[in-house]
Amino acid sequence: MRRARRALGGALGSVLALTAGLLGGAVATAPQAAAVTSPVAFTADDLSTYQTNGIVWSLAEANGVVFAGGTFSAIRPPGSAAGSGETSAVNFAAFNAATGAPTSCSLSFTRTSGTATVRALAVSPDKKTLYAGGYFTSAGSVSGLNGLAAIDIATCAVKSAFNPAFNSTVRAIDVSPDGGTVYVGGDFTTARGTARARFAALTTAGALTSWTADADLSGRAIQVTQDGGQVVLAGDFTTVDGQDSHALAVVSASDASLTKTYPSGFVPATAVIKDLVTDGTGVYAAGEGMGGASFDGRLALNTGDWSERWRDTCQGADQALVVYQSVLYAGNHNHDCSSMGEFANVERKHFTAESVDDPTLLPWFPDTNEGTGEQLGPRALTLSDTSAGTYLWASGEFTTVNGVAQQSLTRFGTDTANSDAPSTPVAWATSEGPGAIKVRWQASEDLDDGLLTYNVYRNGSATPIHTTTGYSLPWSRPQLTFTDTSVIAGTTYSYRITASDGTHTTALSTARTATAATATTAYAEQVRSDGAELYWRYDETSGVLASDSSGSDDSGVYVSTPTYAQSGAVPGASTAVTLNGSSEYVYSDQRHDAPTTYSEETWIRTTTTTGGRILGFGDNIGSGTYQSRSADKAVYMTDDGRLAFGTGGGGGGPGGGGGGTRTVVESTAAYNDGAWHHVVATQGADGITLYVDGAAVGADAAPASLSYSGYWRVGGDSLSGWTDNPTSAYFAGTVDETAIYPTALTADQVAGHYALGTGAGGGGGEESSVTLTAAEDSYVNGSATGTNYGTATSLAVRGSAAYLSYLRFELPAAPSGTELTGAVLRLRTTSLSTAGSADSFDVVPVTGDWTEAGVTYANRPALSSTVLGTLAAPNAVSTDYEVTLNPGQLSALLGSSSSVALTSTGADALWLWSSEVGTEDYRPQLVLTFSPS
Repeated sequence: MRRARRALGGALGSVLALTAGLLGGAVATAPQAAAVTSPVAFTADDLSTYQTNGIVWSLAEANGVVFAGGTFSAIRPPGSAAGSGETSAVNFAAFNAATGAPTSCSLSFTRTSGTATVRALAVSPDKKTLYAGGYFTSAGSVSGLNGLAAIDIATCAVKSAFNPAFNSTVRAIDVSPDGGTVYVGGDFTTARGTARARFAALTTAGALTSWTADADLSGRAIQVTQDGGQVVLAGDFTTVDGQDSHALAVVSASDASLTKTYPSGFVPATAVIKDLVTDGTGVYAAGEGMGGASFDGRLALNTGDWSERWRDTCQGADQALVVYQSVLYAGNHNHDCSSMGEFANVERKHFTAESVDDPTLLPWFPDTNEGTGEQLGPRALTLSDTSAGTYLWASGEFTTVNGVAQQSLTRFGTDTANSDAPSTPVAWATSEGPGAIKVRWQASEDLDDGLLTYNVYRNGSATPIHTTTGYSLPWSRPQLTFTDTSVIAGTTYSYRITASDGTHTTALSTARTATAATATTAYAEQVRSDGAELYWRYDETSGVLASDSSGSDDSGVYVSTPTYAQSGAVPGASTAVTLNGSSEYVYSDQRHDAPTTYSEETWIRTTTTTGGRILGFGDNIGSGTYQSRSADKAVYMTDDGRLAFGTGGGGGGPGGGGGGTRTVVESTAAYNDGAWHHVVATQGADGITLYVDGAAVGADAAPASLSYSGYWRVGGDSLSGWTDNPTSAYFAGTVDETAIYPTALTADQVAGHYALGTGAGGGGGEESSVTLTAAEDSYVNGSATGTNYGTATSLAVRGSAAYLSYLRFELPAAPSGTELTGAVLRLRTTSLSTAGSADSFDVVPVTGDWTEAGVTYANRPALSSTVLGTLAAPNAVSTDYEVTLNPGQLSALLGSSSSVALTSTGADALWLWSSEVGTEDYRPQLVLTFSPS
């Protein structure tokens, strides 16, 4: 149907090798990022393009003009809503490939009865004739046509003498390389009254040739090889010339004799082939199937012997293909490529790209919605080389492109200046031992670039302290880690990160602070020492990153924003998160092969009476209809609070059917008592064992087994059909210190972890820090004594005009075995030209009552005479400042809702951002550090 230029770029092998190496984290020696990752040529950012008011089924290109055929009646400018600014265009339109605007070529395709449509377009090799196929009886001023027309491109005139008169819809067209023969496919059974079943060949005058390749069902695509010797047929058919060949066949271009048949099974009976394209060495086919065992992906055939070069097994109705510089671009609604190690069955993606030599998906993911009609998204692709650049045009039934309203037509270019910057990194910083702070971040998303460059900045410096590169895909954004060893124990540091594609750089990430530890954290060190290869401590206070402390960079992704910064399970250790039992959970970014030997460990606290899945393994990352079909290694709670551990069997998720042999062991005691409990599940040569609070509560020596690839999940997944399965598949409670090991922990190791976690192991408290954002803040003004400024985005302090500012923080109690050893108040001056001040400002406790919504100068609260800390001469605007507070004096306020005030005796005002400002980084924060007592 279309032929394309063979590859020029030789970078594919190195990029694919790089992909495998980088998915686990940063590689400092990797090539520098570029705005698109070779061999991808097009950016993912759509360009301004006219629209239609209906489906565009087909595209073709000649001389910088793109022709569009379909089922529509009008075109309209980009950005216009349906019905606005429309110009009549009945089932056909022509556009300037470089601008997206219509040309003067205007033809209407109609029929005397029924709904006319144009389903296929093809251009002759000399670029002088456009062939249009479909279901119509008139084109332009020429009537009496039936299904196929020839158009002189120079004059935009239909050739009246070309009239092969098919008795049904023409769906596919290709022209021989010498331009002498036009091959067509479709639903027809006759042409000019002569029997031709679904495929036929014509002269350029429209005369039917003797070439006969009869098929029993519709022809959807037809492709002549570049040497002109063979014709590849595709469609719904099960026989060609009476021979068993389903959906694909190769015949001679001269006499239609069969060169290669593909008996049913090569393409499953439940699948059809919707499009074909060639680059000379191969022919590439787009599959559309029904059901998981069908064929919904793409396959490559070698033109030398017509053997299969490769096939991908993505699911999701491929409709259109084009090859450019050794990359096969496809329009589809792929929704599950997990069978080939790519994305899981979650939201649909509507464009993909892969090498003509290897079906590994490349980083190119613009997107559409599924639109109208059959709701399959893109339907056709074509290329155009112009003096302004090369453009990839796409059409279909979509009504949005990259989330913005745009109907049925779009295009992409090679000018990287039009590409967007990556997403801003999501980061976290912690200190897990003396002499080091680890900065971890989730790799950024970039829809046309997998390889990105990251810069790490410390303490507001404009010079990065670290630079590295990392590879990511939209569904796999692995954790990257930098260890800062140039730190002083007890000192607090702040870190921010940018990502760059080589052309565009993101904004700085949210600032994350950490205090360099003075001692090793005993519990965490034991977890790592025992070999954890995933360790989520849930220290985060916002964002989607559940950072991995194991050293494997196997980070998690928070779904639906759990409640952060909850009191943790282990004395003196990090914080925990609370899950709501309906929509909140965490999954591992990395896909794993299901282990046969492993341990799962976590701490839980709950009073739920609806149970839920606490921890386990599943083949999907979604919820609802996208729960895992295979899901085991499940630690869950029953409605009555007992704990269970099960392996083997099916997941019972939507479409999965459940079933299979399962092994489940359960506790006799209930653990939904609101106290912290330590849970470990192991599987190894001795079977499975469930431990609670350091002791075994259930075991089985011969457990069932289930083998698949998937993700570790905390807080929810399918439990349908499991023993004593609870009311809810999702766990309502607080979780902490989740770890996965590649070994079965021994009973002594489990007991040791429990002892350390409860403070009974002699480890004492652990050093930790917590960052608090002001729960309330406001200022008062002595010149407007009755005015409340609680909704203002700024705070003001000045002695002479009686401006005072108040901040309230929900202070946690010191974790068991620790004491407060550090406290830093972080503030940022506003962008107001006079925001800075040469004066000094004291931080003092507030002893009276106030509320953000009610405080005024007239009812302002009383203040303590104690000075917790002083901010000296914060004279720069738009600048971060830190006030070191006296931890001994602040300790008395721990465990309460407490307030501090900013005061001054000077005349030079200070203006600061408040907690109402839209940028999270600018809001007042209090960083507390706790160390073993």
